[in-house]
Amino acid sequence: MRKIHLATGLGMLLLSACGSNNNGYDATGTFEATEVTVSAEASGKLLRFDVEEGSVLQAGTQVGVIDTVQLSLMKRQQEASMRSVKSQLPESDKQVAAIKQQIATAEREKHRIENLLKAGAANEKQRDDIDAQIALYNKQLNAQLSSLGISARSLTEQSSALDIQVALLLDLLTKCYITAPITGTVLAKYMEAGELASTGKPLFKMADTENLFLRAYITSGQLSGVKAGDRVTVIADYGADKRTEYPGVITWISDRSEFTPKTILTKDERANLVYAMKIAVKNDGYLKTGMYGGVKLHR
Repeated sequence: MRKIHLATGLGMLLLSACGSNNNGYDATGTFEATEVTVSAEASGKLLRFDVEEGSVLQAGTQVGVIDTVQLSLMKRQQEASMRSVKSQLPESDKQVAAIKQQIATAEREKHRIENLLKAGAANEKQRDDIDAQIALYNKQLNAQLSSLGISARSLTEQSSALDIQVALLLDLLTKCYITAPITGTVLAKYMEAGELASTGKPLFKMADTENLFLRAYITSGQLSGVKAGDRVTVIADYGADKRTEYPGVITWISDRSEFTPKTILTKDERANLVYAMKIAVKNDGYLKTGMYGGVKLHR
């Protein structure tokens, strides 16, 4: 976003009519609005574009869409790949069930041999053999669990990578839908439906006409008496002695002086160096950008 000063010849004409006074204003200037140029965030054919110059749009309103077919197909492809990878994840419990059963059987056999050994019906070799068999089964189980764990981690990482790709494509799809970034009026329309949009290419320009700023100028002598946040009275000059007062708040004061713009009248007409300031004003529908206005400071 950027603040654009829309100067018009109206200010000069009004200043000429004022002669050598400024109608009691402490500062004068012109109204300006926050303008936003909305550019395409994706490339493709502009399938729909419901924007007309002069129309008022609400922030977040969807006004157009860029062709999404290829991105949608790519997203479906990645989702299918992700499902395929997830289906390959090993079911560890089922794959080691057989060897666990062998270990359980061997443990029961060991218990039986130990009972026989106590009764003198078995020998030490039989117990040593069953211990060796149980140890072998446990090694096989650990090796299989390790292999399954490595496989599962690899497939999980593949699935995560595909998940990121799907999220990326979803973000690109979202950018195919054109929305109004602010509530305001459409000033210019640069493309029509059916044309080919490209990333970064301007589509339309709009301005926040509900919240305007009066860019006014004060002298160094007035600077010490004002600060950001001060409330002031803004007077819109509609010509033919018709003026309307609006409450305003100073939102910014330049920390650098500049030569008085030719279209601006200050409290001291002889001042060469002035300081710019911006005053926020709520628009009632009558204020227009470039319109001349005055400021009265509250003392």
